[in-house]
Amino acid sequence: MSEFDAIDSLLASLTPQEELPDTEVRRSLREQAGLSKAQVARALGVSPSTVTGWESGRDPAGETRAKYAYLLDGLAAKFAPPTEPDSEPEAGPEPEAGPEPEAGPEPEPEAGEVAPAPVAAPDATEPSPADDRDDADDVETLATPEPCVLCASPARQRVAGFPQHLDPADCRPTTGATTAALTATDPSAPQAQTARTARPTHAAHGAQRPKKPAPRGRAFQEPSGPADLIHEAVQAALAAHEGDVEAASAALLKRAIPDAMALLDETRKGARYDVIAHPWIPDILKKQTAKGADRIWEARPKWTRHELPPGEHEVTALDINGAYLSALKTHLPLGQLEHSTGFDHDRRRAGVHLITPPHWEHEAVLPNPIGNRDEPGPLWVTEPTLRLLLRLSGPKYGLCDPPQIHESYTSGATENLLEKFRIALKDARERAIGEEDEVTLEYVKAMYSKFVSTMGESNYNRELYRPDWMHLIRSQAFANLWTKAYKAHEEGLTVVRAMGTDELHVIGDWHSVFPEGRGVTEVKVKDTYTAKAAADDALQAGEGE
Repeated sequence: MSEFDAIDSLLASLTPQEELPDTEVRRSLREQAGLSKAQVARALGVSPSTVTGWESGRDPAGETRAKYAYLLDGLAAKFAPPTEPDSEPEAGPEPEAGPEPEAGPEPEPEAGEVAPAPVAAPDATEPSPADDRDDADDVETLATPEPCVLCASPARQRVAGFPQHLDPADCRPTTGATTAALTATDPSAPQAQTARTARPTHAAHGAQRPKKPAPRGRAFQEPSGPADLIHEAVQAALAAHEGDVEAASAALLKRAIPDAMALLDETRKGARYDVIAHPWIPDILKKQTAKGADRIWEARPKWTRHELPPGEHEVTALDINGAYLSALKTHLPLGQLEHSTGFDHDRRRAGVHLITPPHWEHEAVLPNPIGNRDEPGPLWVTEPTLRLLLRLSGPKYGLCDPPQIHESYTSGATENLLEKFRIALKDARERAIGEEDEVTLEYVKAMYSKFVSTMGESNYNRELYRPDWMHLIRSQAFANLWTKAYKAHEEGLTVVRAMGTDELHVIGDWHSVFPEGRGVTEVKVKDTYTAKAAADDALQAGEGE
């Protein structure tokens, strides 16, 4: 074997990436063909928001890239502009049409009159009439009417993959009207999702909307029976697996992430805020190594009381229900994070902050609000942690000094960004508990827990890249647990342990402080054990520990 054979073999195994035209050309070709993003998405087996990303600066990879290049090549062949001749044709004799006008400058258009412009092919940098509406690209006309997802009456348009009426006057809600399920009855069928538009940050797209300099983001509208979508998804899965509960549950758990994103879109329709789904992220929010972590401290509690009152005590380990679900109600930044310095905190904004935390003098009876931290000095914390420290340093509590804020990365924020999403999941969870429907219950739990855990640097959720949101929601859950520990302490209970997001151990009549049950505002008993004070052992736990 020649010494070059190995090199030749390696070169032969490489497949060059398909060349793709510029993003402006991609959109222009699709629009010239009269294709919606939803149509292109279904043909390529992706979501409409992925097509939006390809037309905004991102590139596909692998087999999907090859298929997309093939589509664009086909569109270019069908809709290529006519070739212009190399030279101007010689002028022939003008037909006689009366006396020629006198030579002179062309007349200016009168007030209110628009000068005619030459017709040209659509340009991606110029706004088109369809751009007056965010979802115009995703509208299809149906040959056969299909039930509207809003009122179940026949509709002749499909918007972002879902049949519905474009004119609200045509929408006639009926009692018991069904809506489209999140998952199709046939598990092998492509999953239709509403458009999730990742806001690009390049200048060309920003020039599309001169009246709105910020690039377009995830456009959301009024909800339409989101809890019913969850119920119908479960019923479709059970039907597809002929009532096999285990198989249906396994299929639903695999669909939890895309279904959560589809539910998010459904609950955010018509909302006041646009969200940048893939913003620029500062280095502190990026992993330092491939398997490492970023620099954000979430203040996860891991605290055990060092000394107990004399005697033997019965300790109750309480489980806080739906900790991450409740934490979805937190101040989340809407746009790209912006850097600032100084000690002032703007409550209209949210993000991450470099602070020097205050000294905590109550470790003997209450956990430190920033969790267990061995290293002194400044650290990057999230908005919920900072707000908790500021609250505890205020006149109402007076438990510590204010934290020192050195610098921040923040954006305009709202506490209710995910509120309808949270309520839809909460309602479905409570309905499942009431009907003893464990399939739906586990499905809902997977939806909100995986939604939180995959919105950072994850290969499982490419629709939303907000590691800042992930940290803020997690730390809000930790702050909520600390608040419950403080409430127990103030009501006379002895707080023994606080762990993670949902574990609180107390001594005393906790029923007078926390309602018992499975609701998100209730707690349930996880375990009970006996503990006693000892000179050589600060805490001795029973079998349940």
